[in-house]
Amino acid sequence: MASYVVMEPPAGSNKAEDATLVRDGFTWLGFLVPPLWLAWRRLWIEAVVTFAVMAILSVLGERLGLEWAGSALSLLVSLYVGFEGQAMRIAAMRRRGWHEWGVVEAGSLGDAEIRHVLETGEDGDESAPMPRIVPDMNQARPAQTGMALGLTHTPGRP
Repeated sequence: MASYVVMEPPAGSNKAEDATLVRDGFTWLGFLVPPLWLAWRRLWIEAVVTFAVMAILSVLGERLGLEWAGSALSLLVSLYVGFEGQAMRIAAMRRRGWHEWGVVEAGSLGDAEIRHVLETGEDGDESAPMPRIVPDMNQARPAQTGMALGLTHTPGRP
């Protein structure tokens, strides 16, 4: 089962159908074509930086006569986008004012959407809000004590 982070739009209508679900995991298209995947997801700055880094590594490897090194380093950039692409997408949505509702586990996106609608319980009754599964980034967090591999924090990951 996959984990989906549910992002709610900023201060507009908080209906379940307005939420966006982002799958938390490796993205193959982000690995195969990182700048294009980032641009498709409207992560313009990240796409430009990724393209520039990959081009610089390629040119540098060619000038130094180490084509294999430039290719290997470009592969590392692709791996980074493959593993952290969804986290970059969530961070960009957070910067645009979206906030996390929580995490839903399901076998597919359709199942995750159904589970989210059922968990929000939008049947017209105003009930007490459910406790947050993923804390807001504005709340104070304890200092991280261990090593971290990614540059962005992904909700749902230790």
